[in-house]
Amino acid sequence: MSLDVLAIAAHPDDIEQTCGGTLIRMAERGYRTGALDLTAGDMGTRGTPDERLAEAEVAAGHMRLAWRGNLRFPDARLENTLSARMTLAVKIRELRPRVVILPYWEGRHPDHYRASELGYEACFLAGLKKLDEYSAPHRPYKVIYASLYANVKPSFVVDISGQFEARMAALLSYQSQYGAQDEGSGLFPQEQEIRERLGAAARFYGNLIGVKYGEPFVVKETMQVDDIVNMGVRSI
Repeated sequence: MSLDVLAIAAHPDDIEQTCGGTLIRMAERGYRTGALDLTAGDMGTRGTPDERLAEAEVAAGHMRLAWRGNLRFPDARLENTLSARMTLAVKIRELRPRVVILPYWEGRHPDHYRASELGYEACFLAGLKKLDEYSAPHRPYKVIYASLYANVKPSFVVDISGQFEARMAALLSYQSQYGAQDEGSGLFPQEQEIRERLGAAARFYGNLIGVKYGEPFVVKETMQVDDIVNMGVRSI
């Protein structure tokens, strides 16, 4: 298995909300894409782990993923331990992604920023030759951070205008979370509200680059430009 892009997140449906459109667009361009959820969301108010894992497979079809997996780490108790780093590093060596998408490194849910920290350190460890004698070293070329829910200026925005509806279909595959039901009704918005919220966010970021819908990302390093004549997005 060798992936071009691997998204890593804490819970099933995190990836669909923050970078699902980008994964779909990359798959449409012929890249091999994957998603790795670190937990099965077993502490969630709605749904069982088995339900969420089954829904994740349905969502994977909408996102045209070449691979999807779940490490079944403890939900709401995600920790950046040595064993967790090693498990994730070995999985990265197995999947050999060129680009890894992680959650933004700050967030309301501790699992989200733990997933970001854990993902980055595992990417580094995966490149150490002596880490594991049974797998070949591999370090992703690029690590980017999905910043949809962070109040920060993105480094770049991906145009997902043509992928937004498929992204919503992927997210709404999680009927245990977003379907109409009484349990947790005061905590979970209705489907129409979800569409309006995510549509408004995607329109905001799309507007920054002059398109209908966009997904924002942050990188920590400076990006290189070789041709200033053909840079995207108008200045005035």
